[in-house]
Amino acid sequence: MHTVGIIYNARIPEALDLSSAIFHQLSLSEDSWLSPAEDLESLIERANGTGLIVTVGGDGTILRAAQAAAPNGIPMVGINMGRLGFMTELQVDEALTRLPSYLEGETDGGMRTEERTMIQAVVVRGNGSNGINGAGNDGPHHALNDVVLARGAVSRVVSIAGRIDGAQLTTFRADAVILSTATGSTGYNLAVGGPILDPLSDSLVLKPVAAHMGLTAAMVLDSSAKVSLALEGYQPATLSVDGHVDHPLEPGDRVDLVQSPYKARFLRANPSNYFYATLTRRLGFSLRGQ
Repeated sequence: MHTVGIIYNARIPEALDLSSAIFHQLSLSEDSWLSPAEDLESLIERANGTGLIVTVGGDGTILRAAQAAAPNGIPMVGINMGRLGFMTELQVDEALTRLPSYLEGETDGGMRTEERTMIQAVVVRGNGSNGINGAGNDGPHHALNDVVLARGAVSRVVSIAGRIDGAQLTTFRADAVILSTATGSTGYNLAVGGPILDPLSDSLVLKPVAAHMGLTAAMVLDSSAKVSLALEGYQPATLSVDGHVDHPLEPGDRVDLVQSPYKARFLRANPSNYFYATLTRRLGFSLRGQ
């Protein structure tokens, strides 16, 4: 039996209740552990030696868990207590009955491992320092959903010079610029009019938000694309990684983005068409006649 880590959303009281029930009622190894998703440093420390991570919350809980799971190649199983649950696998009422098959790695039920592409982001400061050569929190950061460069507290557009594979693309004057994975295409990217990608695609989507000039349409990029977004002008901005890692940027700073060497891994038993079968329901639409 693998060591199992259970990561829950501490802001949802029911998530702790269900996590405790899983921890105490199922036959887990003695080294298994339980932790809130908000304690990221603890998650990273505990992930070493863990064979499976169960998340109890929503997609946001999975995004945090992925920071510990992906670098260690640990598969995840998500239990949905959120609103959308695009990445989750199980509903609350079936968690205790169906989880044992995931814990035991049963293959006769069509169990498989699904891999999702991630993005690596490194901040290069105007003075040339960057995360690779030891500039603190400048990276590399790894995102399962998206990386966003957005205006700061001042309600003014930011100027962001975009390059792809070294070629000058355009200078965006916009509220923000998003680079999302296929997984993240149903998040912020979709909310501002970007396309939905098949979640198993390794393509990336570059999408400006409320662009005042420059390119306004979304671009679907090859997985090998190297994207550079440089902050110009006079307005500071914020770099957001998966919505929970925020870093200030100053004019002259840039963010270099490539496909991450890490993959987010999920254990799946639902049919391969489950994403499409539940897409409209998860987006809040109803099928005619239902």
